Amino acid sequence: MIPLTDLPALAAQRKKENIAFFKKLKRKTPKHLDSYTQQLHKEAFEEIDCLKCANCCKTTGPLFTQNDINRIAKHFKMKPGSFIDTYLRVDEDNDYVLQTTPCSFLGADNYCGIYEVRPKACREYPHTDRRNLQQIGSITIANTAICPAAFQVVERMKEAFNS
Repeated sequence: MIPLTDLPALAAQRKKENIAFFKKLKRKTPKHLDSYTQQLHKEAFEEIDCLKCANCCKTTGPLFTQNDINRIAKHFKMKPGSFIDTYLRVDEDNDYVLQTTPCSFLGADNYCGIYEVRPKACREYPHTDRRNLQQIGSITIANTAICPAAFQVVERMKEAFNS
C-alpha cells in the first residue's frame, strides 16, 4: 500500500493521465465496467482498513442533505436548526458542510461517533462502487489524493482498460 503521506503528490502526478482516462471511458464505456469496478472496490477495501486511515474524515468534510441533518439532529435529540448552528456552515455552493476539519464526530481511535446515522456522502465515500463511475470522473480523481482505496481502484482500472 502507498504511504498516506505520499498519496497527494502521487495523485497530483497522475492527474492528467487520470483525466484523459476518464474522458476515454466516457466516450467508449467498456461493457462490464460497473461490475468490474465494483469488484475492484471490494478488493481494495479487503486490503485497506479505513480505521487505520480515516484520511477522508481528517481532511475533508461531507455535504449534509436536509435528510442527513434531520436524522443526525434526532440522534442527538436536537432541533435541526441547533444542529446546523453547532456543527455546520454554508459553503460557496450553498451546501451545508462541517464548520471544521477533522470531522467533529471522528474519535481519536478513528471510529465515527455517528456511524449508524452518518451522512449519505460518508456512507457512499469514496464512491468507487457506484454504477456509471465514468460519469463522476472528476470526483473520483479528486478522491485519489485522499483515499488510498480510490487511488488503487483507479490504478487497477487503468491497467485493465487502458489498451
